[in-house]
Amino acid sequence: MDDAVHADAPGDEPVVIVGAGLAGARAAEAVRAGSNQRVVLVGEEVEPPYIRPPLSKEYLTGSADRASADVHPLAWYAEQSIERIAGHRAAVLDRGAHRLTLDDGRSLRYSRLLLATGASPRPFPGPGASLPGVHYLRTVDDSTRLRTALAEGGRRVVIVGSGWIGLEVAAAAKGYGNDVIVLGHGPVPLQSAIGAELGAVFEQLHRDHGVHLGNNTEVVELEGETRSGGTRVTGVRLSDRTLVRADLVVVGIGAMPNTQLALGSGLEVDNGIAVSATFTTSDPDVFAVGDVANVYHPRLGHRLRVEHWANADSAGAAAGRALLGDRTDYDAIPYFYTDQFDLSMEYSGFGELARNTEVVYRGDRAAGEFVAFWLADGQVVAGMNVNVWDVNETVQRLIRSRTRVDPRRLADESIALEDLLDPAAGLA
Repeated sequence: MDDAVHADAPGDEPVVIVGAGLAGARAAEAVRAGSNQRVVLVGEEVEPPYIRPPLSKEYLTGSADRASADVHPLAWYAEQSIERIAGHRAAVLDRGAHRLTLDDGRSLRYSRLLLATGASPRPFPGPGASLPGVHYLRTVDDSTRLRTALAEGGRRVVIVGSGWIGLEVAAAAKGYGNDVIVLGHGPVPLQSAIGAELGAVFEQLHRDHGVHLGNNTEVVELEGETRSGGTRVTGVRLSDRTLVRADLVVVGIGAMPNTQLALGSGLEVDNGIAVSATFTTSDPDVFAVGDVANVYHPRLGHRLRVEHWANADSAGAAAGRALLGDRTDYDAIPYFYTDQFDLSMEYSGFGELARNTEVVYRGDRAAGEFVAFWLADGQVVAGMNVNVWDVNETVQRLIRSRTRVDPRRLADESIALEDLLDPAAGLA
């Protein structure tokens, strides 16, 4: 369904945003806040823009309704004179003509274009990837189907992948009374994201709640059987030929940036669409943001592609301002959060700077209430607060300040974190 979109008159070319997720919506909002220029928001889904974290958390568990995920109520877009083209895919980008052609043959001229096309779940690479009963989680429809299947309870749910999505789905599935098995490549869940030591915290959390974890496993095939209701997935075959029986399978092995439109137009693509710190591509009138964008980060000195919602939220707004000419470098610290069983966590920082560094703990690890800090050359480069609140802003300030801190003082709860922001106090 489309809002009214009028034909382009000479000199009336709009800002066109391709991708109606959170990043696209925030960009449209920022353009509208900064100008009266026409804004057209093109999205493949009929749904208005929504945020994705509830799809593996509150909406999946049934504790929140569909509307809670919306970025804005549907009427807001018309009120703000943001024209929506919903349920259509952008098919061809002709940069020379400043023209975008949609899958139904319509074409739009643009003054500036923002690509916020997001990412798609990485499909299972072996046989059986598309069997009925195999679920992937990206859209609200995916979450609705999965929630319906999990809510039956009493089923064996096998999750391929022990990253954030896999573990969040595992917690939701267990909450519905299912038998849950998580199969991961690494020796512990989340090792690539937060390291083995903190990954073990999540492994123990899931084991304590009755989730079965198979680490160091390789799934080579999803097997199915034909029964009275048709062919459905019935098991997961491992590399050692072990068969793990399953009533349904959830594949959570990462995501791939949707770069097809960019590639077809000749834009530079390198693990996403390559852009500057102000979201500009190799074409000065084409920008990219969100999961699809590999953005130059001044702190790191190279590009970084971030798939978390907080990046879509803040970077989307920054990209909207960039479309209007703002040349402020985007240098936000990556942030994400998770809720699993009785554990809630926030993480801020640069994972690549935190690898093989010292981890300092503040709080009660045994009780599951602590803050972990990753220190490189005495500087906090990442922090994770577990069941401890109102500290993330200070953690981010510590990271941004590059203050050298004494690990003993960092671990000492009698010393306020804010006090460590003073360089003199940090090493006193």
